[in-house]
Amino acid sequence: MKASRLAAAGTLAGTAVLALSAPAFAHVSVQPEGTAAKGGYAVVDFKVPNERDNASTTKLEVSFPTDHPLASAMPEPMPGWKIEVTKSKLDKPIEMHGEKISEAVSKITWTADGKGVEPGYFEKFPVSIGQLPEDADQLVFKAIQTYSNKEVVRWIEVQQEGQDEPENPAPVLALSAAEDGHHGSSSSDNASDSDDSEAASAKTEAAEPADTSDTTARVLGVVGIVVGALGVAYGVLAGRRRTNA
Repeated sequence: MKASRLAAAGTLAGTAVLALSAPAFAHVSVQPEGTAAKGGYAVVDFKVPNERDNASTTKLEVSFPTDHPLASAMPEPMPGWKIEVTKSKLDKPIEMHGEKISEAVSKITWTADGKGVEPGYFEKFPVSIGQLPEDADQLVFKAIQTYSNKEVVRWIEVQQEGQDEPENPAPVLALSAAEDGHHGSSSSDNASDSDDSEAASAKTEAAEPADTSDTTARVLGVVGIVVGALGVAYGVLAGRRRTNA
C-alpha cells in the first residue's frame, strides 16, 4: 500500500515537472545555421513548435529589429506556405556596400495554404539576413503565432537582465565576434604551408634511394675488403705449408 502511494506521488511529481518545463522548450526561437558573426551575413531558422493538441499553427509573423535594421532578409521558399516580406522606410538611412539604404525589412509573414504545423510537430522557417550589426551582441525578433482555432500567442516579451525568463519570450539571436578579415589569406598560408610540406616530403622521398645506394656500396666495399683479406691470409698459410713440406 505504501509502495503504491509512493509510486503515485512520484508519477504526480513527474507530471508536474513536465508541465512546468514544457513552456521552456516550446518557445518560438531563432538559431543560426552555423554562425551569425557581427558585420556578416547568416542564414537563421525560426523554430516553431506546436504547443496545442487540437489545433495547427497556420500563421507566423516575425517582426525585425528597428534599433538595428537589416537591409537584406530573404526567406527560403517553403512548400505549403505563402510568404510575404514587408519593408518600411528608415528614419535614418544606413550604409551598405558603399550605398545608402533608406528602407529595410520590418516583418516577414508565413501563412499556411495547407495543414500548417500540426500537433506533435515543429517546423523551421529559414531566412538569409544581413548585414548584421557590428555594435550589438544580439538581435531581438518579436513573433506572433496563430493557430487554426484562431488562438494567438505573442512571443514578444524581452528578457531583462537579472530577471526570470518571461512567460512568452521573444526570439533572440546571439551574435558572435566578427570574423577575421584575413581569414582568406590565412587559408592561403595554410595551403602554402601544405605545399611546402609536400615539397619537403618529395625531396625526402627522392633522397632516400640515393642514401640506400650509398649504404649498399659501402657494405659491398667492406665485404670486398674482408674477402680480399681472407684471400691474402689463405695465400700466406698455403705458402707456409708448402715451405714446411
